[in-house]
Amino acid sequence: MIKIEHLGIAVKSLNDADPLFARLLGKDNYKTEEVEREGVKTSFYHIGESKIELLEATREDSPIAKFIDKRGEGIHHIALAVDDMEAEIQRLKTEGFEFISETPKDGADNKRVVFLHPKSTNGVLVELCQEKVNN
Repeated sequence: MIKIEHLGIAVKSLNDADPLFARLLGKDNYKTEEVEREGVKTSFYHIGESKIELLEATREDSPIAKFIDKRGEGIHHIALAVDDMEAEIQRLKTEGFEFISETPKDGADNKRVVFLHPKSTNGVLVELCQEKVNN
């Protein structure tokens, strides 16, 4: 099963964006988290069965900093939840989709993640994510 897990929105400052989204959604975020490897700090909001993830760069060479420099603040990616990451990667490769990397990494919010290259998805960065199994 595939469903929309979250929409990722690149922001210059969580200090500025969090109060705005709290007012917009009528609730506070439920979690902030830093993914040091990616140079990003995140803030998550539940919205129905999906989520909104705000992304702030923590260093100038991070993908989020580069995105904001090139395109400004706004929607960065759409994340799709999958039940079997490896099977979904193989299925999409067979369908001709290209990946930024085919090896899942640890992401925010207890997820394993992998990204499809936007040149194979009409310019949209698509993230596949699967809940990590906690041992």
